[in-house]
Amino acid sequence: MERSWRAKHVALALAVLTMASAPALAAQVSVGVALPGVAFGYSDGYWDRDHGWHQWRDREEAEHWRAENREHFFAWNHDRDRDQGWHETDHWWERH
Repeated sequence: MERSWRAKHVALALAVLTMASAPALAAQVSVGVALPGVAFGYSDGYWDRDHGWHQWRDREEAEHWRAENREHFFAWNHDRDRDQGWHETDHWWERH
């Protein structure tokens, strides 16, 4: 009988500890929001797929998009290129 009582209390204690740690675990979850319609990213901003130029809101936004889209991000300012960074012959999003 003593064992059964102890086992129940241990199980109850583990359940309480598990539930108490759930909010802490949930706090570590991050949700990323992708920028829809970005065609080409540059250090100083990005072209959308309708050929509109935008500046990044902040460095974090640029770094996040770059990490997710390395093949379409260029680590220089868009005006370095003759075409201002708009790659007319590379509409990669039309192939996906």
